[in-house]
Amino acid sequence: MADRRELLVDATPLPEDLDPRLRRQLTFVIEIDRLKTVLRQSPLVSAERRENDAEHSWHLAMMVVLLAEYADEPIDVGHTVQLVLVHDLVEVYAGDTPLYDVAGGQDQLERERLAADELFGLLPDDQAVWLWALWDEFEERTTPEARFAKAMDRLQPLLLNWMARGGTWRTPGVTADDVRQRKAVIGDASTQLWEAGRQLIDEGEARGWARPAGESR
Repeated sequence: MADRRELLVDATPLPEDLDPRLRRQLTFVIEIDRLKTVLRQSPLVSAERRENDAEHSWHLAMMVVLLAEYADEPIDVGHTVQLVLVHDLVEVYAGDTPLYDVAGGQDQLERERLAADELFGLLPDDQAVWLWALWDEFEERTTPEARFAKAMDRLQPLLLNWMARGGTWRTPGVTADDVRQRKAVIGDASTQLWEAGRQLIDEGEARGWARPAGESR
């Protein structure tokens, strides 16, 4: 059996007489503080640095609340917020895989499932099963809520890159058509939001913030 990963709580253990269920929940809550250190590729609008996963998840939750009216199908806003808050937790252990990292994407799902098994396993069994179900629902996108959650996950960095006048759109080898292809999933949940997203990408290409199709450098 592999050695247990050193947890953040090990540095300052919780009291021994704490309720066992609560101990597991608080251990998890402390451990996911690591999400604040997982850097993404997207630049912040308000500061000269990249955003982290915790900031990203919070931003998606706010977007769900504000933009739910644009969903093509009725959605349960509270459930959709749960999906966006859970979807990147596995990156605590698996790390972030940039959208345009083709090589990293090859084993992304395998790495993330292993991470989910380890991380969610810190919780009481019933809550571990619940988080697994939310994470799987987001990945599979078979519900209106999951499709809208995924749309927010693709729309948010699009907005950050627009504000950065390109941002990750300038990744070597990536063209405006690549950006459109990767972002088209927005249209699975909201015709109107995808129309707006395409407008931003088109205008970004016109301004030279993204490479035209066929131009790889």
